[in-house]
Amino acid sequence: MNEVLLSHEVMVYLLSESLLYGLLLLGFLVSLRLLKLWDFEAFTTQQFRLETQSYLLATILLFMIVIKLGLLPYFVYTLDTLSDIVPGAMCGAGVIKANSYGNPLLLVKSITLVLLGIWVTLHQLDLEKKNYPYFRIKTWFFVAIFVLLSVEYGLDIAYFTQIDIHKPVTCCSVIFGQVGGANALPFHLNTLQLLLLFYLSFVLLWVLIVSHKVVWSLFGVLLFAFFAYYSVVYFFGTYIYELPTHKCPFCMLQSHYYYVGYMVWGLLLGSVFVNVNRVVMQVFFHQSVETLQRLSWLLPLLFVLLCSLYVGVYYLKNGVFL
Repeated sequence: MNEVLLSHEVMVYLLSESLLYGLLLLGFLVSLRLLKLWDFEAFTTQQFRLETQSYLLATILLFMIVIKLGLLPYFVYTLDTLSDIVPGAMCGAGVIKANSYGNPLLLVKSITLVLLGIWVTLHQLDLEKKNYPYFRIKTWFFVAIFVLLSVEYGLDIAYFTQIDIHKPVTCCSVIFGQVGGANALPFHLNTLQLLLLFYLSFVLLWVLIVSHKVVWSLFGVLLFAFFAYYSVVYFFGTYIYELPTHKCPFCMLQSHYYYVGYMVWGLLLGSVFVNVNRVVMQVFFHQSVETLQRLSWLLPLLFVLLCSLYVGVYYLKNGVFL
């Protein structure tokens, strides 16, 4: 048997995902029945049973979302533990590239969490109305998410079963390093230009949110996330590691750095989620959710402050920048 599958972390992760997928499959079948038979205007025993089943479905989904939210960091933690048996890997960066399924799997996981969060918001809006105006929309939305979750589950199985522990992988210093002096930054930017664009994109996002430019704020948060990712990997991360040559998005998730990477990337993913969710609610459903409004500017601010704090603390301690 593949030694990877004998890892306790992998077994726990795959078992959890399998159980969740079983619940999702049940929810999917219930959803199809609800879509076929639902008639809110009918005062029948069947409609009463359907409403009861819809509450059961919502409970299953909310439970599943909470577990999925916890499984994403556990997935990253599992990658990190596999670096002990995958040759050449020093952290999750090498393990995720052990085969062609790793990066697509991580991307799909992030997208599904954002979509599930949007479903939760839509579900709450639906419950606030007496006639459930968004019932069919949110149910069809779940059906679409289930398709994506099925792809994710298939990638989970494919990824972990196709990791070859006899084939060396590339370590993070090579993946994110500037091999041969080549510029690894986008658009051949230098570090100063990257930082300038990072802070400018943050200010732009704030201006768009405060001025209620809803659609443009979607562009703003994606632009901010793009420059934020590269800024963390190639600048702010070096202050977390206190080493100018160490550029990696995964090592900061380890205990050596007090797991701060979970907060860094969690704030960035959360910033994207709340802003995308806010745009969807306002553009498609003409609903303004106060919590999303508040978090849409707060999470990016906390992200910027956290990253900048590491630079400031390092300078105060050492009197120089890296």
